[in-house]
Amino acid sequence: MREAKPFLISRQEVYDAYRIVKANKGAAGVDKQTITEFEEDLKNNLYKIWNRMSSGSYFPPPVMRVEIPKSNGKTRPLGIPTVADRIAQTVIKRRLEPTLEAIFHPDSYGYRPGRSPLQAVGVARERCWKYDWVVDLDIKSFFETIDHKLIMKAVRKHTDCKWVLLYIERWLKVPVQLKDGTLLQRTEGTPQGGVISPLLANLFLHYAIDKWLQEKCPNILFERFADDIICHCKTKAQALWLMGALEKRLKQCGLELNLQKTKIVYCQDGKRKGTYPNKSFDFLGFTFQARKCKSAQGVYFTGFNPGMSKKAMKEKRQELKDLEVARRTQATLEDLAETLNEKIRGWIQYYGKFYKTAMYPLLNYVNGLLVEWARSKYKRFKRGKKKARNWLETIEYEKPKMFAHWYLLKEMV
Repeated sequence: MREAKPFLISRQEVYDAYRIVKANKGAAGVDKQTITEFEEDLKNNLYKIWNRMSSGSYFPPPVMRVEIPKSNGKTRPLGIPTVADRIAQTVIKRRLEPTLEAIFHPDSYGYRPGRSPLQAVGVARERCWKYDWVVDLDIKSFFETIDHKLIMKAVRKHTDCKWVLLYIERWLKVPVQLKDGTLLQRTEGTPQGGVISPLLANLFLHYAIDKWLQEKCPNILFERFADDIICHCKTKAQALWLMGALEKRLKQCGLELNLQKTKIVYCQDGKRKGTYPNKSFDFLGFTFQARKCKSAQGVYFTGFNPGMSKKAMKEKRQELKDLEVARRTQATLEDLAETLNEKIRGWIQYYGKFYKTAMYPLLNYVNGLLVEWARSKYKRFKRGKKKARNWLETIEYEKPKMFAHWYLLKEMV
């Protein structure tokens, strides 16, 4: 006879959660155990998770602090849970997510099933054509400052499941382990990098901003992707009022509006005149600004549109530099295509969705790296950059699909 467990969690739920974690890959946590190593004793490891979660004796280990470099020279802290803990978090997420999905606002796009950043950018683009002003919001250290009491209050509003509440509370309080092994106790925030964190963040901001805007300012439209938020206003006066009202609202929720980064933007195009300090903003890797456009009838005009941002461009160029293409002299051109194309296709699929011409400098930079590679590999090109470029152009003519960006560069010329 099987021992009765206080919490009804099926073994299938744990196995399904494992499959999701495996598909998402991810780094090892504080125990240094990779997914491959976890699978070496898979049956026993999954049983331990199920047994402890079902009995109420599951206590999450510390999350490993990893500092991710930002383009401004600063770093963004991530908290990486262990493989086993990611599986446990996925079990809870799968139980809670359907309930919360039913109440989330349609203009919340971040980390939700069936929604994407490109959808948010597309909606923001169309609304910028209709509304003259934007409030580009920035919340100071959002993930690090979420109030634990308020988030638990929000969770309890939507579930009375004891084990869901128990484990979420434990995850909120779990310490962070630094590189030197030091443990930092936490009384606020939820670590970026955790499986459950995006869902909790969305729930917190649903009540802090989405629902508040819906009730207090039903005529103001917005797009939110996690803590990236854009609000559309008809007038500058309305934008100024909204910025002040949101500052007060966030304080009520234990958050702080970053006044140095939050700004009011005029969506200036060919028809909208006037001189204003802010006429562009960044959202999800795109810069929204006035751009030269061409209508379906072939008429040129100035429109307010998103294109790949300089910040995103800088990050992708750094990714390419890190590959040290010019030093790969043992590789063939086909080898380089195999290495680069997965990245390039992803960039084109995302940043090429809107105003793909903005990608030209990045794609042209890839060709420059190929020229430097050819000069390093072949003696005949050592002193002749033009010769190396002409050689590549000949190959491009013969094999236009070898590199994923070659066709797009031709369209831009």
